[in-house]
Amino acid sequence: MRLAFVAASWVFFSACHSAGPYGYSRTYSPLDAEETALENSRELDPVMMDRVKEEWKKGRVRLFGVVKSRKDEKGSAYLALGMRSLAPRNLCDDADEDTCRVTVSEREHAAVYAIVRLTGEDDFGNGSVRPGSLIRVIGKLTEEADASDGAPVVRAEYYRHWPRGQYVTTGDSEHMRR
Repeated sequence: MRLAFVAASWVFFSACHSAGPYGYSRTYSPLDAEETALENSRELDPVMMDRVKEEWKKGRVRLFGVVKSRKDEKGSAYLALGMRSLAPRNLCDDADEDTCRVTVSEREHAAVYAIVRLTGEDDFGNGSVRPGSLIRVIGKLTEEADASDGAPVVRAEYYRHWPRGQYVTTGDSEHMRR
């Protein structure tokens, strides 16, 4: 009887495994706050946005990007991002979900900028947002494009950050198991 209880408890608690802040699961797992922020947003499509800018500026957009540079100004970070696509399935080292990492496309498909008010460890320290970090941004397009290259600028209402080493690209499929 006691052994059956222990076995049942183990099954119950292992089924409640959390993907954690960096999404260690086979498929992408949004956080609760992220789910809320995603409501009424659409994936940024730079080509379509160029065609009907005013329509895109009315709503909220979402995107994944790898940080290329960071400038701090007026209490926020101004991030140059190489936009990436989220893979339908995360790459894993083996069958254990703890070895899975959020996976994005190996190559960027557009340049975009984000104004993000970073908090806590994302702002300062070893795990802070810096070149090579992956960031998910959900927010609104600003009226102005970036002065250096005309790329769109998103003012973040929500962000999620993965320091370098906490995510992978599809290029890592050569040494990671699916």
